[in-house]
Amino acid sequence: MNITTEQIFDNARTHNVFTPQPVPEATLRQLYDLMKWGPTSANCSPARIVFVSSPAAKERLVACMGPGNADKTRAAPVTAIIGMDMAFFDKLPQLFPHADAKSWFVGKPEHIATTAMRNSSLQGGYFIIAARSLGLDCGPMSGFDNARVDAEFFAGTAVKSNFVCNLGHGDASKLFPRSPRLSFEEACTLL
Repeated sequence: MNITTEQIFDNARTHNVFTPQPVPEATLRQLYDLMKWGPTSANCSPARIVFVSSPAAKERLVACMGPGNADKTRAAPVTAIIGMDMAFFDKLPQLFPHADAKSWFVGKPEHIATTAMRNSSLQGGYFIIAARSLGLDCGPMSGFDNARVDAEFFAGTAVKSNFVCNLGHGDASKLFPRSPRLSFEEACTLL
């Protein structure tokens, strides 16, 4: 696999319109198997992903989306719900076996919430990079009712939604002009 920075960053764009070309389950598995290797604090790996592609599941998700995101979510071949397991620390004996890392979190809800959000967001970034490296285009977004998504897709679990990401093969003819980014001088400080 010859992956370039152009494919992942320079030429990659956020897509709102996708072609009808499907995304096979094997590709979704490959995507996860790449993104899971990205580092998280204490290897806590709180991200949990629901891949929504069936028409029935799509309609359940579309009902939770904001008005500007409903149609593009319905039309995307797959939408990934990136969640965060608020009981991620239960897996730490398996994921971080050389220390009693679970004890760092038990009974500390603020520490759990901060760690879950930070690290599931970090894993979401790895998710997008992995998807792009496999030739998929992404449309990450907020703009949905988190409580409704949680009730529809994570009921009975300790998982809460973080963001959603449409996946597929983008229609480049429907892209907006590329938005500017801050320069190094505007965003960075050298000390």
